[in-house]
Amino acid sequence: MDLFEKCAKATEYELGLKQSGHYLFFRKFNSPQDSESVVNGKRVIMIGSNNYLGLANHPRVKEAAIKAIEKYGTGCSGSRFLNGNLDIHEELENKLATFFRKEAALVFSTGYQTNLGTISSLIERNDIVIMDKGDHASIIDGCRLSFGKVHKFRHNDMDDLERLLDATKVHHKLIIVDGVFSMDGDLADLPNIVRLAKAYGAKIMVDDAHAIGVLGKGGRGTAEHFGLESEVDIIMGTFSKSLAAIGGFVAGRADVICWIKHLARSMIFSAALPSCLVASVSTALDIIKEQPELIARLWRNTNKMLSGLKSLGYDTGMSETPIIPIFVGDTMKTYQMCKLLYDNGVFVNPVISPAVPAGRELLRTSYMATHTEKQLDTALAGFEKVGKQVGVI
Repeated sequence: MDLFEKCAKATEYELGLKQSGHYLFFRKFNSPQDSESVVNGKRVIMIGSNNYLGLANHPRVKEAAIKAIEKYGTGCSGSRFLNGNLDIHEELENKLATFFRKEAALVFSTGYQTNLGTISSLIERNDIVIMDKGDHASIIDGCRLSFGKVHKFRHNDMDDLERLLDATKVHHKLIIVDGVFSMDGDLADLPNIVRLAKAYGAKIMVDDAHAIGVLGKGGRGTAEHFGLESEVDIIMGTFSKSLAAIGGFVAGRADVICWIKHLARSMIFSAALPSCLVASVSTALDIIKEQPELIARLWRNTNKMLSGLKSLGYDTGMSETPIIPIFVGDTMKTYQMCKLLYDNGVFVNPVISPAVPAGRELLRTSYMATHTEKQLDTALAGFEKVGKQVGVI
C-alpha cells in the first residue's frame, strides 16, 4: 500500500468544499485583526479573533516591536539554552512573575510548546496527570510526551474528578485544566478543584490562554477571578490572545521553573522568541496594567452579545466569557451560516467534528474591547437574518 494513498481523501474533501463555496479554512487576511478586518479582499466585522483587548494593532505595541528589531535584529539564531538568550527575555520573565504574583516565570516560543515542555518535563514515570476532557490539544499532547499515566474526568464534573483522585492516592498527581475552555467559553470550577486538590494532595496547573487580560480585576486570569492565586501552583499562558504577539510562558515556584527550564525539550531544542515579540508582550502587559477600562469595555461588549444572541433564540451553551459559541448541531448548516455571515460582512469560525463531538457543531464567536456598538448591532442583525435563512432560529 502507498503511504500517501490516504492523502487523496483530504484533497477530495477540500476540493468538494471549495466547489460548493463552503471551504472556510485558511482564509486570507489582508489587514490586521482588528474589530474590522479585510478577509479575502472583503471588509468584515471580526468576531472570530482572540485579540480580546484589541492590542495586536495598538500603536505602542507596534512601536515597541520596531524598536526591538532595530536594537536586536529579527531573530536570535539559536536556542535560549545556548546562544539565543536575550536580556529582554529575562526582563519579560521577571515582569510576568511579578504580574502573576509568582516566584518565577519562563518564556517559550509558542503556547503549544509551553504545554508540551512543562507537562512532559514535570510528569515522570509513576506520576499521574488528571485532566478535564475539555482541555486544549496542547495539554493532551504534552501528556502524551510524558512518561506518566493520564486520566481524564468528565468536563467540570467534580464527582468524577474526586473518583480519580481517590483511585490514585499513592501517586504524585497534577490536575491540569483550562481556566476558560476555548470552544464553549465556560470556566473551570476552580474553587472545587482547589478543595479537592488539597484533600488528596494534588498540585494544580491552569492553562489561562483565554483568561489573561479577560478575567480578574487586573486581568490576571482565572485564579484572580476566583481569589485563588495562591492556591494555583502553575499558571500557563499564551501571548497570542490578549498579549498581542505569539509565544507562551509558565509561572510558579522558583525551583519548579528552574526544573522546567533545564528539562523542557520544546524550549531547549527550539529557537528563542524574537525580540520584537518579547517587546510586544512586555508593552501589552504595561497597557493592561495602565488601562483597566479595556477589560471593562470587553465585558460590556461580551454581555451585550450574550444577551443579544440569546434573545434571538440561539443556543450559547454555558458560555460566561467573551468566547460565545452558537450551537448549530449540523455540519452543513454550520458551513452555510459561516459563509452567509461572511457574505453579510461578519467573520465567524466554523467548528465541526472531530474538533467537537458530532451533533455539537458550532460557530465560535469571540469579542474585543475595541468593538463599537454599531459593529455589534450590525453583527446581531446579520445573525438574525442568516439564522432565519438557514432555519436555525
